[in-house]
Amino acid sequence: MKDIIITTGNDVPGKKVIKVLGVVKGSTVRARNIGRDIGAGFKNIIGGEIKTYTEMTSDARDEAYNRMVNNAISKGANAIIGVRFMTSMVMAGASEMLAYGTAVKLK
Repeated sequence: MKDIIITTGNDVPGKKVIKVLGVVKGSTVRARNIGRDIGAGFKNIIGGEIKTYTEMTSDARDEAYNRMVNNAISKGANAIIGVRFMTSMVMAGASEMLAYGTAVKLK
């Protein structure tokens, strides 16, 4: 992957934004499955981390992030500032993971 600076901040120390290329985003929708739900049900009774959901969430976050970065690269950006993540329920048992930020050119 091309070198690109990615930050949750609104600027990059020592760099100057010379052009704002617009909002970039990446998202993915993931659904639970019955096997995970059975294991999660047991964990809900005894307590503790539900590792399969942790992994699913992490994978969804990575996929959304990578799609956002690819969107920025396609616009000719060398940085993304103001990066945020958001999740929302699309339907029962399915959630969207969204990564978004502002694609910019830095000097």
